[in-house]
Amino acid sequence: MAVYRRGYQRYQGPITGRWTRFLVLPHFAWQRLFQQRLVVSLTVIALLWPVLCAVFIYISNNADLLKGMGRQFQSFIEVDGSFFMVFMNVQAVFAVFLAALAGPGLIAPDLANNALPLYFSRPLHRSEYACARLITLLGMLSLVTWIPGLILFGMQVGMADGGWFQANWRIGSGIVIGFAVWILLVSLVALASSAYARLRVVAGGIVLGFFFILSGASVMINGVFRSTWGHAINPAWAIRRLWYEMFNLDAPSGPGVLACILTIAAILLLLVLVLERKLRPVEVVS
Repeated sequence: MAVYRRGYQRYQGPITGRWTRFLVLPHFAWQRLFQQRLVVSLTVIALLWPVLCAVFIYISNNADLLKGMGRQFQSFIEVDGSFFMVFMNVQAVFAVFLAALAGPGLIAPDLANNALPLYFSRPLHRSEYACARLITLLGMLSLVTWIPGLILFGMQVGMADGGWFQANWRIGSGIVIGFAVWILLVSLVALASSAYARLRVVAGGIVLGFFFILSGASVMINGVFRSTWGHAINPAWAIRRLWYEMFNLDAPSGPGVLACILTIAAILLLLVLVLERKLRPVEVVS
């Protein structure tokens, strides 16, 4: 057939599903992240604490190893809400460092190289692009947060007697919901920092500074005004306050649950607005 007779013809081959196209970005992003030695090393280090917690659970439920020990020691190694609270605090710190290391490379290169028009020229909306990047970080952080937490909870349920689960069933849901809120906040901070800074090193510093600076500012406000309401601007403290409520533990003095929920919701909304402002294929500069 002559070249001039070759007209436009619509593609007639098989079409991938909407969810298949949507998961292409997380699929290749996970492959790229796990090829980075620093990310893999930090992930392995973050999983050492759950392994130690698993050993602790085994020892605390092994009656033969506890014979002859005093009651004070046995109460010390008891697995309850306080034990899982310590576990979640440690893993939350690892999640922040992992997000600061892996998150900036998700959006910043696309903005620096003007790649967003190429993405959005495909059947992919801005919201789908942002959700795909968010799923990438959520899946990465889940490996070191609620997944090992549920494994430890199931290990304790299997080793303890039936009365333990009836008395502590709220811990399982608290681990999932508590970590879900935390990794959502950390992921949005990492993505917003990556979209705003456009440089990976600067974006990683913003992620760490977001939590450390707000924590220091809350302590300063409490010291100046001699109150505890300064904790309301500290998202890490606010989420830990929700964890205390979920685990039915005595919470520290400070803002209540409602104030903490409003603080977290306001921060999440602000981060979403930053992403909505920065994720645009064309930007007019005056």
